[in-house]
Amino acid sequence: MGSNRVAVVGAGRIGRAWAIVFARAGFDVRLHDADNAMLDGAIPSIRESLLDLREYGLIEEPVEQIVARLSACGKLGDAVRDVDLVQENIAEIVEVKRTLFAELDALTRADTLLASSTSGLPASTFTEELAGRARCLVAHPVNPPSLVPLVELCGAPWTAPATIERARAIYEAAGQQPVTVTREIPGFLLNRLQGVLLDEALSLYARGYASAADLDTVMRDGLGLRWSFMGPFETIDLNAPGGIPDYATRYGAMYRSFAKDSVPFDWAPDSVARLDAERREVLPRDEIENRSRWRDRRLMALLAQRRAEAKAAMASTAQADE
Repeated sequence: MGSNRVAVVGAGRIGRAWAIVFARAGFDVRLHDADNAMLDGAIPSIRESLLDLREYGLIEEPVEQIVARLSACGKLGDAVRDVDLVQENIAEIVEVKRTLFAELDALTRADTLLASSTSGLPASTFTEELAGRARCLVAHPVNPPSLVPLVELCGAPWTAPATIERARAIYEAAGQQPVTVTREIPGFLLNRLQGVLLDEALSLYARGYASAADLDTVMRDGLGLRWSFMGPFETIDLNAPGGIPDYATRYGAMYRSFAKDSVPFDWAPDSVARLDAERREVLPRDEIENRSRWRDRRLMALLAQRRAEAKAAMASTAQADE
């Protein structure tokens, strides 16, 4: 993978999490942010996150050994010079991304991959005019990528197939789980799937079918338990004796009927306000940050459990082969 160096541009939450992903995998990581205060706080914040990961057994190296692979660069040119990959994490504003990618195209090696963490903007909206547009792509993570390994790779119509292949190799080497979105679509895969479920949950809430707390329970203690280790296609394949065709025969008509009476949520201010009021009774607004840290620690515990199960399975397989 060449120099084994990456640049992370934008040192907010997503950028810092990406820095952890790459640094703990052995990459040298250069961080840059146009906001000096944001850049100054990045490495101390990353150190704290690494200490949490160490506590849950999710990193084996000493924390300072990983931190030593990080450097903060006040100048964009210094950050992106002679790197294999630039991971961009700036605001979801197409004009701003277009300006930055023009700078990146001029400042980097011709073979440096230029990847955006955008959640919804197709790469074609901000790379079309670039001389090096064939090396540009979206690499959309889940927040935070240091705890949720999925990354969606999606090129523009002019992105070279070799760009996607090289990107997949880099993200796999960094311990992520890349998937390829074969052609552009706003929101990519994860956000569109999440959006359908969120739309129905909000609609059910707005129409008075259940409280927000009970709808969260349906996900957390129902669907979410299966979906934490299986996708929707494997789920339905296992839920009928004859697999997917059997499931379609048994339940297809029922799901078609749901589609007919579904009412899309229109994000009406009164419904949003009512939902917010219900959530604030459970979680005061000034406690959201603390609850977010709780979420991250629960993700760490889940990852630790998965890692332990994977090691046990490997050990069992090795013992059976002896």
